[in-house]
Amino acid sequence: MNLDLTNKRALVGGSTQGIGLAIAKELSLLGASCTLIARNEDSLKTAVATLDTSKGQVHEYLVADYSDYQKVAATAQEYVAGKPVHILINNSGGPAAGPIVDAQPEAFLATFQQHLICNQLLTQAVIPSMKKDGYGRIVNVISTSVKIPLKNLGVSNTIRGAVASWAKTMSNELAPFGITVNNVLPGATATARLSNIIDNKASKTGMDKDAAAQEMIEEIPMKRFGQPEEIASLAAYLCSPAAAYLTGVSIPVDGGRTGSL
Repeated sequence: MNLDLTNKRALVGGSTQGIGLAIAKELSLLGASCTLIARNEDSLKTAVATLDTSKGQVHEYLVADYSDYQKVAATAQEYVAGKPVHILINNSGGPAAGPIVDAQPEAFLATFQQHLICNQLLTQAVIPSMKKDGYGRIVNVISTSVKIPLKNLGVSNTIRGAVASWAKTMSNELAPFGITVNNVLPGATATARLSNIIDNKASKTGMDKDAAAQEMIEEIPMKRFGQPEEIASLAAYLCSPAAAYLTGVSIPVDGGRTGSL
């Protein structure tokens, strides 16, 4: 199986912690040079220093806040003007938890811009170099909610579904050029995002945090939360030459929790 990403360059969003950083680490282990993009420069410097360089990889970072999609687009366009990008990981933190009946229009708009619009603009920026070099992998980190909506994540469920439909459409248009577009759907994964969801659940219900976490674990057939590295392994495979004929799919990595085929 050919998993070699030597001489490939990856642009990885939301990559200073959690799933994004785990994906960058896996890609670097396969030989890719990674450019991390996030809003905190100090955290970016720290994250870049953790990436593998044993195959001569050169890692960099870009500073951009996904809440400002115009800045993200300008930063990406400036970057790709000088360097080709073969792999794009669209990843960004999710919105606050809460029922959809209480959600305000501003929450939908902000999340739509942070996720779908930023994904669109980053993808548009990298497509020309992918076509030119004959290699393109776009992986979107979304959520299992695109299969079955999750309780108390109204805004997230709505926008994640839109991103999944966007990705499927994009995959069909880019397939003739050998560029694949796929979605990784993390289940409950041990990240800061999960901690926030547990805290919110405990606050809303009056439960102890450990009890709130255990209630979530009981819904998972494997009876544990996932690790960022387990999500990253799938993402890295989808970026490899071995996954050249796999496109337009949404794959849950959730310990069996999602109740659909």
